[in-house]
Amino acid sequence: MIEPGKNIAIKVPQHKWAETVAFYRDRVCLEVTKELSDSVAFSFGNMTLWVDRVERQSQTDVWLELFTDDPDQALQKLQSPNRDALEPLDDVNGHWTSDPAGVVLLLAQNE
Repeated sequence: MIEPGKNIAIKVPQHKWAETVAFYRDRVCLEVTKELSDSVAFSFGNMTLWVDRVERQSQTDVWLELFTDDPDQALQKLQSPNRDALEPLDDVNGHWTSDPAGVVLLLAQNE
């Protein structure tokens, strides 16, 4: 079973990052829940919206998190590419993949 996760990430080019953070903070009025050097988290309903600064990126991408009991099986079910080289998964049991349109998906094991 695959279900929505808790995180949405907007990967923003460095030259648009501050303006994008200000947009969600000051115009949309989302509550900032965490600030890091290259990432700001906002409360987004029952999810967290991350606006991440990406130094060598020319366009904006949206990345979604999905939960599953078995990330390996979910990757096979989706018949999607394994894209684990995108970002380190650190302590997450899962895989990076993407949908046919190129939206990056994190298939993470339920906690």
